[in-house]
Amino acid sequence: MKLIILLISAGLWSLHCSGQTDSSGTNTMDSPVEKSTLTLGATYCNNADYYGQKAVENNPYLAASATYHFRSGVYFSGLAYRLLKDSVNTVSAENLRGGFEFSVSKRLSADFNYSHTFYPSYSPLLQASNPDNISASLTYENFLSSKLTADYAFGKTTDFFVTAGTGKQINLGHLTEKDIITITPAVAVTAGTQHFYQTYLIEKEIQDSLLGFVLPPLTGPQTSEVSQTVTTTQFSLLSYNFNCPLAYSRAGYMIEINYQLSLLSNKAESGPGQLNSFLSASFYYQF
Repeated sequence: MKLIILLISAGLWSLHCSGQTDSSGTNTMDSPVEKSTLTLGATYCNNADYYGQKAVENNPYLAASATYHFRSGVYFSGLAYRLLKDSVNTVSAENLRGGFEFSVSKRLSADFNYSHTFYPSYSPLLQASNPDNISASLTYENFLSSKLTADYAFGKTTDFFVTAGTGKQINLGHLTEKDIITITPAVAVTAGTQHFYQTYLIEKEIQDSLLGFVLPPLTGPQTSEVSQTVTTTQFSLLSYNFNCPLAYSRAGYMIEINYQLSLLSNKAESGPGQLNSFLSASFYYQF
């Protein structure tokens, strides 16, 4: 029972309403799995988020995922998702990931992975300008599960993010002897650069102009080009995030409902001081 919960939290749930990576998760396996496993998943989310930020327009989506995890700690995953407002593409994006996780000590584990996401031209997702991502994380398991993650995203631009989070899995009981109900409240803080946002705005203007829309200036009122450059290249605090996934698990599957609340800092270009909320429902089955 515990294995499927930890596996999904660590390896499969790469979207977590983000469309690329989940850097705010707090649960991970504290030792290599006892056998190789295949986990399949399906998710609905009311909006795509990128480190607590969201695009100008809401992007609800459906996603299907698969992760194969070897006993050695090596894993590979694939994910395809469809934006429900996408009237052009059957599949709005596809993500492939490969990584390796291992135990450093009894309570400390590490994970290294690389992923590439295939986006169509003029994707409405914030992170579409950086389809490649290299990630490294450390997780410490004690009374709380604490995680530090560094992400290097690159493609048309380059950005660097660091996320520190902590949470606690709480057992709420069970309906039968073969199931368990848990809730895992967690908080995380993300800092990083924001080159991706300027590229997103430029491509959105091009797309909207092709559709005949008339837009206000790209980045709003700014005092100078220098001030814009400093904002996007500066490594600064981006968001404070709170997650509260509620899960029902049995030996082979898990159903999860997750609510995420994100408060953007005054340095976040996508909406300084804005409060964003995301709701998702997921089903996972493990072989």
